[in-house]
Order: sequence, then structure tokens, then C-alpha cells
Amino acid sequence: MFDGPMTESLLGRATARGLVDLKIHNLRDWSDDRHKKVDDRPYGGGPGMVIQAEPISNALKSIRAAGAKVFKKQKPFVLFMSPQGKVLTQTSAQRLSQKPWVVLLCGHYEGIDERAMAFVDEEISIGDYVLTGGEIPAMVVADTVLRLVPGVVKEAGSLQEESFQNGSLDYPHYTRPAVWNGKKVPDILRSGDHAAISAWRKRQADAVTKKKRPDLVRAAIRRKS
Repeated sequence: MFDGPMTESLLGRATARGLVDLKIHNLRDWSDDRHKKVDDRPYGGGPGMVIQAEPISNALKSIRAAGAKVFKKQKPFVLFMSPQGKVLTQTSAQRLSQKPWVVLLCGHYEGIDERAMAFVDEEISIGDYVLTGGEIPAMVVADTVLRLVPGVVKEAGSLQEESFQNGSLDYPHYTRPAVWNGKKVPDILRSGDHAAISAWRKRQADAVTKKKRPDLVRAAIRRKS
């Protein structure tokens, strides 16, 4: 599941250049069951299966030991992909991008044995909905966080003008041709007046945010007050 999204485009090039090191681990590799089973039925009854605590504990111990020399015995920051976690934001992605070593733990079925939560530093969600498992959320988190690592995005300045970076959405973008289907690129963008262009983009970003995401505007007002 991870090979395509995590090895293409920016992340693929960043890995090849040694800017990031992304490893995928299969929890079944740490199962003591002869069939490599990692789940069982929940106590108390009910539908679905629950991932056992022992394989998670074994996996984290092994991963910590393997990375001890590289990270000088520093423990990894363990994120559990969970719909019960705080929703991922650009701000939390920036915070996570500052951590040298992060382990993303993917839940599945009905989740994980609650006793394994003792190994988790933070739960994180990508939205208020339920997916089949934590693999897709883990890819989203990895992509969002790793692109903020210095050098991953070639034009670092573009990161400062993205949606959510400054509490607002991005301004509209245009490219060639200057006229398409009778619609023109705004004259200001072709003027060469960088100060005027910057001011126009700020006004447009504010207008787009107010129209599409008024909740961000209200949040900014609350912060100021």
C-alpha cells in the first residue's frame, strides 16, 4: 500500500537524496503466533477484531533498538492513527516536522488493545470519519510532515504562502496563456510591480478565505481578541 505514494514525486526524490528516511514495518513480523496473527476477538463480545498489545510492544522495542545508534538512544515519537485523535493541521504538521524520529502506528479492525496505548505519545486523525485502517492516514501524515523538512521542497519560499500556513487559504494562481476561453489573467500579475502584486495576493487570499472557510476567519478573530 505504501510503495507508490511514499516513493514517488517529492518524497521519492527526498529519500534518494538522503533528506528523509522512511521505513515500512509489517506488524506481523513481530507476532509469536505460528500463523503470524496479530489480532483477536474483543473481551466483552461485539463485532470485529482488536490488534493485540504484544506485537505492538515487540515491534516498538525492535524499532527503538535498530535506531538507537542513529538517534543516540533518543526514543521515537509514537503517533497512533486514530479517529479519536486531534485532527491533523498545518500547525501540527510543522511541529511534527521538527521531531527527528517519528513512528506512525496504524490501527485496523476495531483498533488496538487499550494497554498498548501506554506506548503512544499522541493520537492523530485526518478527519471526523472512519476508514478501514490507519494506512491511508499514515500516508497523509507522512506526506504532510515530510514535505516540511528543509530541502524536500525545492522552492522553500512556496511553503510560506500555502493554504493554512498563515491562518488563511492561498491566493488564486494563473499561468500561460494570458487569455484562455476569453478569460484574462488579472493585469496586476503581468505588471511587474511586485509590491502591488503582493498586496493583491493578500487581498485575494483574505477574500477566498472569507468565502470558502469563514471558520478560519472566526478563529483568527478569536485569537486576536
